[in-house]
Amino acid sequence: MDVNERIKAVLAEHAIVLFMKGTPQFPMCGFSSRAAQALTEAGAAFHDVNVLADPEIRSALPHYANWPTFPQLFIQGELIGGCDIIEDLKVSGELARMAADVAGADS
Repeated sequence: MDVNERIKAVLAEHAIVLFMKGTPQFPMCGFSSRAAQALTEAGAAFHDVNVLADPEIRSALPHYANWPTFPQLFIQGELIGGCDIIEDLKVSGELARMAADVAGADS
């Protein structure tokens, strides 16, 4: 399976995916840490992908998503954005609503 197919498979399998540097428990950059924390505080159940552990995904995802930096948040297969967008959505309450909508759709 090529890397784009692997990315599509992860996005198809999980409603909320955060591609980040490190893990939520051990983030390897401040932006990834802040993004994971915002998702957690918004009550989002999310799947994380450590791009540092998978250089192929780290290299391919910016082209796949047309977004140059990490972290990258996808909800239901759609790119939402990076750290600043995630934090703005959390502050406005939209992130919690989006997470609740996904959780309701999965029930």
